[in-house]
Amino acid sequence: MNKPESGRTDSASPAVSTLPCPRCGQPARWATDNPARPFCSERCKLIDLGAWATESHRIPGDPLPPQDDE
Repeated sequence: MNKPESGRTDSASPAVSTLPCPRCGQPARWATDNPARPFCSERCKLIDLGAWATESHRIPGDPLPPQDDE
């Protein structure tokens, strides 16, 4: 896992961490005013959601036993 980098714009503002976007790798701000976090943009967020919805992304596990339809 990557460690966040702290960046400051000036000494009066709180530190804002940036992480690589899990989708494209661009810097993504980890702040409450970034509704797409941990992604860099809404676009990357929606692309990732689509990958889960189409089962391109899956969590590995044991196969499910056959189900009887009764």
